[in-house]
Amino acid sequence: MNFLFPTFAAARFPAMLRFALTGALIASVYGAIHDQVSFAISPEYFTKLKFRQFAWANAGWPPRVFASVVGVLATWWAGLFAGWFMARMGLDQFPSPQRRRTAIRAFSLVLAATIVAGTIGAAIGYFTSRGDVSGWDEWREKLMLRDVPSFVIVAWLHGCGYAGALLGLIAALVYVRRQKRHMPIVGESGLAAIDTQQQ
Repeated sequence: MNFLFPTFAAARFPAMLRFALTGALIASVYGAIHDQVSFAISPEYFTKLKFRQFAWANAGWPPRVFASVVGVLATWWAGLFAGWFMARMGLDQFPSPQRRRTAIRAFSLVLAATIVAGTIGAAIGYFTSRGDVSGWDEWREKLMLRDVPSFVIVAWLHGCGYAGALLGLIAALVYVRRQKRHMPIVGESGLAAIDTQQQ
């Protein structure tokens, strides 16, 4: 199996696409909520950094709303790829209801790892911001920050969150791979037939 440039039966594509879109939806919702929390901690992280990076998407939104829009734009693609790679690992070939249960657990692994890593990052940022923040002087001067400690907390929160998502995806792929070894797999030709019967 070529993981990056896959060849697979056309019958698998609809199910694989559904997993990818499900991942994108989950990531989008998480990103919108996540950036509301981030905005509450450090509005400057958005008004002086993220809003500039995503200025092309600003349709005159109120700051709070635009923060969630930024959250969606910054995360949807990660969920899309996560769902796609899970399907490439064979998640779409599990018979129902095993497929649904395995998918819920796999996506939960990614989400949980992201939340835990982000929380750890926020804690690191908090304790870092209580000490010497002179190492952030370049950011202070470049963005003309007034509240550097809060900016530091959110910067750590976001950075560790992305790292957690990557680790969570790796854990989810390993989980799917292990489950695949112990569960009956529906053949590519029989997958559509089973789905049709269940509908």
